[in-house]
Order: sequence, then C-alpha cells, then structure tokens
Amino acid sequence: MNVGVCYADADRQLWLRMEMPDDSTVEQAIRYSGILERFPEIDLSVQKVGIFGKLVKLDAPVKEGDRIEIYRPITADPKTVRRRKIASDDDDDDDD
Repeated sequence: MNVGVCYADADRQLWLRMEMPDDSTVEQAIRYSGILERFPEIDLSVQKVGIFGKLVKLDAPVKEGDRIEIYRPITADPKTVRRRKIASDDDDDDDD
C-alpha cells in the first residue's frame, strides 16, 4: 500500500511517499521512511504522531493513502501568542 510520512522543523519540511506491506503500523512506516536519519532530533518516545491531523498511537495500523505526521513540541504557549497578536492589532489601529 502507498503511504506518506511528513515532518517539518523550523527551516525545512519533508513528505516522503512509499510502498508498505498491508499490515504495517505507523511506527514501522516512520522507521522505514528513513526520516529519523534525516531529522535526528525526532524522538518518537516523546513526540506525538497522527494520520491526517488526528492523533494516533505508534502501533496504529496504516491504510492505503494515509499521511502519517510527526508533530513537533509546541515551543510557545498559544494563548500568549494570541494575546501578542491582539495587542499588536490594537497598536495598528492607533495609526488611523
């Protein structure tokens, strides 16, 4: 079956497509893809993975056409980022 594995860091992104046996798991596909060698900072014991944006476990089975995603840890609190954006937008209004 044909599946994809994708990952992105701050500077680059990679999406690999490959053929896998029908009974493959998410972890098997990730390891087979070679992405762990290209991005040695990936730690599957810590980082979450998903299929088409839905979190799954490493032992989840993959199906034809699945896009397996490896998620980076959040480096900024989303609430803080939103507050900064709102504050920045308010500053822009003063220019009118």
